[in-house]
Amino acid sequence: MLELIECPRDAMQGINEFIPTEKKIEYINLLIEAGFHTIDFGSFVNPKAVPQMADTAEVLKGLKLNEKTKLLAIIANKRGAEDAVQFDEISYLGYPFSVSEEFQKRNTNATLEESLTRVGEIKSLCDKHDKEMVVYLSMAFGNPYGEEWNPEQVIKWADRLYNEFEIKILAPSDTIGTSTRGSIDRLFASLIPELPEVNFGAHLHTTPDTWREKVDAAYQAGCRRFDGALKGYGGCPMAKDDLTGNMPMEKMLGYFDEREVETGVDMEKVNQALVKAGEVFPL
Repeated sequence: MLELIECPRDAMQGINEFIPTEKKIEYINLLIEAGFHTIDFGSFVNPKAVPQMADTAEVLKGLKLNEKTKLLAIIANKRGAEDAVQFDEISYLGYPFSVSEEFQKRNTNATLEESLTRVGEIKSLCDKHDKEMVVYLSMAFGNPYGEEWNPEQVIKWADRLYNEFEIKILAPSDTIGTSTRGSIDRLFASLIPELPEVNFGAHLHTTPDTWREKVDAAYQAGCRRFDGALKGYGGCPMAKDDLTGNMPMEKMLGYFDEREVETGVDMEKVNQALVKAGEVFPL
């Protein structure tokens, strides 16, 4: 079954001008009505690091949930996880684990070994509070910092995260938009048979002319969980300034429709959300 994760949090987090809480609530409620599998709606992180997400708890209070769509919140450490697990409405806690030591320090102020410790702490909290942990494998398709990078490193960390912590949802993430059809195919074609118990997701960034080949490569390699954001808004503000955008969700929906793959998404509501996005996101 295809799982589509719409990521308004990722779309909003790097915008300097604060988006009013009520606008966030209205927009995310439309996305919930559209019937996506999961909404990555906010994050419990230091507001000094990501000011746009300072109102995540307030946004949550205004959301109208249903039985179909689940909520995912991003956290960067145990403290954030302790805040997030207090909310019954949240099903998933997402943690960014980078295969790059430099980016892990930039993004979560931790070394890779410290980050592994955090994974254990957060996973314990998730188990105790009936949440599922999602680990994003940041920098899975390249490294801009001059560090050694290869697919085998990604596979090594995925293997450790599953075997040591029983993380069953892992999402290789194209943090800086360097993935290609070939690198996506090689990575997913290696990971999925290696760890068949894991649900592998694709969190891909893209330019307007490469989105299709990236989605197609991941789908053909067996990936059935895809992150995206309407109109391709957003990216990771901790990486670098000239980021390519998020994977445009409306284009992915078109791709799966062409292939007659059932998404379970209400396109009328998606179109309403696309119009609403023009009010939410500053040009």
